[in-house]
Amino acid sequence: MSRETISQSISIVHPISLSHGRNAEVWDTTGKRFIDFVGGIGVLNLGHCHPRVVEAIRDQATRLTHYAFNAAPHAPYIELMDRLTAFIPVDYPVSGMLTNSGAEAAENALKIVRGATGRTAVIAFDGAFHGRTLATLNLNGKVAPYKQKVGVLPGPVFHLPYPSRDNGVTCGEALKAMDRLFSVEIDVDDVACFIIEPVQGEGGFLALDVEFAQALRRFCDEKNILLIADEIQSGFGRTGQRFAFSRLGIEPDLILLGKSIAGGVPLGAVVGRKTLLDNLPKGGLGGTYSGNPIACAAALATLDEMTDEHLQGWGAQQEEAIVSRYESWCSKRLSPYLGRLTGVGTMRGIELANADGSPAPQQLAQLLALAREAGLLLMPSGKSRHIIRLLAPLTIEAAVLEEGLDILEECLAKLA
Repeated sequence: MSRETISQSISIVHPISLSHGRNAEVWDTTGKRFIDFVGGIGVLNLGHCHPRVVEAIRDQATRLTHYAFNAAPHAPYIELMDRLTAFIPVDYPVSGMLTNSGAEAAENALKIVRGATGRTAVIAFDGAFHGRTLATLNLNGKVAPYKQKVGVLPGPVFHLPYPSRDNGVTCGEALKAMDRLFSVEIDVDDVACFIIEPVQGEGGFLALDVEFAQALRRFCDEKNILLIADEIQSGFGRTGQRFAFSRLGIEPDLILLGKSIAGGVPLGAVVGRKTLLDNLPKGGLGGTYSGNPIACAAALATLDEMTDEHLQGWGAQQEEAIVSRYESWCSKRLSPYLGRLTGVGTMRGIELANADGSPAPQQLAQLLALAREAGLLLMPSGKSRHIIRLLAPLTIEAAVLEEGLDILEECLAKLA
């Protein structure tokens, strides 16, 4: 199959062509089966072709395939926003808008905070990933490959160290860096918002320090700065809760959603304090495809499955399997390259490191190839692409999960 018509600027992790999938298993065009620990990079928390989602898509496709909501509202959008805002675990009145993707949600959030505060500066964090659109590129806490060759980016944007037990950056160190930022780089009164991932995805599945999250919330309240939580990858049950910010004991002002929101159909959202979402002029928000009826139907079916009971059960089962297996690997010294287990809940990363603690990206590249050959798809992350991120569907069957971990164990033992 020729790929000459596809831009060579798109990076491919696994050089295969997929044909179909079911829950946590996929097959390529040659008929080879793979266990999927990538999940469309966090999109498929309910797995491939979840029956309830497929049924909702089929039903909606026979009634209304599209209408631009800003031209004439349609019922799926209205119903979804009612359900979605009720699903957000905060105590304030919530409203929001639907988008085509997580990056588009981030773009709209920047418009919303500018309109609400009259300020333009944004504080993001090292290792962050918020999208590939022009404005979100500057939010990302990594240059290569996202910011290369694209010139001056929209701003102003400043970055702080991301404090986490998973990377060794302490709350105190991050607060000291923040104090320096406002002493040397920018007046705090010019800052519109902080944007932060409760668990970094691209950054290596790093869980945000709880003490820092609460200190940041207090600081934002004192300085009238808005706080945006990017839950695009960590949301919809990935950490065993509806959203990862709940474990931090804070409420963000705006929340970015995407990925697993609609069972694999493109959709995103920005939700938050109603007073913020309503502050732009009529027509300031919207989009032709944003909130497509079929995507909304898929999201409604997804929410039907995302009960707290399901999320807690799925999360506990998968977390226990991953953690116990990792501890077993450590106890028997499976590989000299086996590093830390990062993240929280089922949003877990496995670091590959050299004896001196430095990243081992070459071994991760070797592991990707070994696992793929053995029938397991894995996804890299981290600044040095040295951390495996585990994103198996929450609905993965126990036997399939164990089979995938068996393959991972065998491949880790072969690293040289």
